[in-house]
Amino acid sequence: MDHVIIVRYGEISLKGRNRGFFEDKLVDNLKLRLQEYPNLTYYKKDSRIYIELNGTPAEPVLTKAAVVFGVVSVSPATRCSTQFDEIAAAAVAETENAMKRGKIKTFKAQAKRGDKKYPLDSQEIGREIGACILRRFDGQLTVDVHNPDLTVYVEVRDYAYVYSQKVPGYGGLPYGTSGKGLLLLSGGIDSPVAGWMMAKRGLILEAIHFHSYPFTSERAKEKVEELARILSLYCRRIKLYHINLLEIQTAIREKCPEELFTILSRRFMMFIAARVAAHNHCEALITGENISQVASQTLQSLHVTNAAVDIPVFRPLIAMDKMDIINMAEKIGTYETSILPYEDCCTVFLPKNPATKPRLEKVLQHEAALDKEALIKSALDGLECKIITP
Repeated sequence: MDHVIIVRYGEISLKGRNRGFFEDKLVDNLKLRLQEYPNLTYYKKDSRIYIELNGTPAEPVLTKAAVVFGVVSVSPATRCSTQFDEIAAAAVAETENAMKRGKIKTFKAQAKRGDKKYPLDSQEIGREIGACILRRFDGQLTVDVHNPDLTVYVEVRDYAYVYSQKVPGYGGLPYGTSGKGLLLLSGGIDSPVAGWMMAKRGLILEAIHFHSYPFTSERAKEKVEELARILSLYCRRIKLYHINLLEIQTAIREKCPEELFTILSRRFMMFIAARVAAHNHCEALITGENISQVASQTLQSLHVTNAAVDIPVFRPLIAMDKMDIINMAEKIGTYETSILPYEDCCTVFLPKNPATKPRLEKVLQHEAALDKEALIKSALDGLECKIITP
């Protein structure tokens, strides 16, 4: 007998001729996430990935493997031969270990026969294994097939695998299988969640943050870097660009109507982000915008913002309820950092009555009063770049 981690994936199994590419990428990502454990070995079989522990403790491997995008669930399992006596011994040991972890009074055994040549079918395996467990723990456990405290799983393939834990993962696609996107990362709740959701779909993340130093503080920049660091737990590393928007905001304030300040600032963010994206081979922009949440996110405002760029803009939160976004931020670990009370560039020169239904032709008319290219060049000349890692 030896010990392995069973890694299950979902959507990848629906792929066609390129399925092997996604499987191999998932294995590579697992190796990178678990590189501190050099004794692990990996193999693919039966639409699963198996990680042989080779003496490595299971718990930290389990925890870290579960957060790799593409993983649906993971289980620490005992691998043994398909001899029934060995399977029964492994199932009894699994039950005993589970009883040490917590209070268990009821159980069931559930089997799946992948090897159809095996002399017992799935129901018979489950019934016989259940009987062995019941005899071993007579008076301590009873069978409950509907709502047991413990389920002992047995899978019979080329080997038999026995386990009782299924730790859920996030699913999605392996990181790095869908191209690269540039996330407009503010210090708020929404944009980190948006970036996380697109990374879950396989996009490599880079991020750009706009600030208005000295009107916004160094602490505000540090907050955004901490959000990027949290995201890097899922994405390995993130290239983060800092851009000072103050000169542009000052020019808009001096030469354009107050009610258009927000939408014009947003368009300049898009101009700059699109150029940074092109220079760094990012094929899309990602924002945390949510329909009608604020003045710059009404349908008309989004139309005017979109008109600033000619590359795709992904808005994965566009129709989500705010409480759902907050719940997701809590789940991925960004919420507590996002609510720290440090200002961002959007609070500088905030108009009293921002336009909620801007017309593109009017925005373009006032934008023409600005030296657009000079302002963009000046902002890009001051670009800072940091590599953020876990």
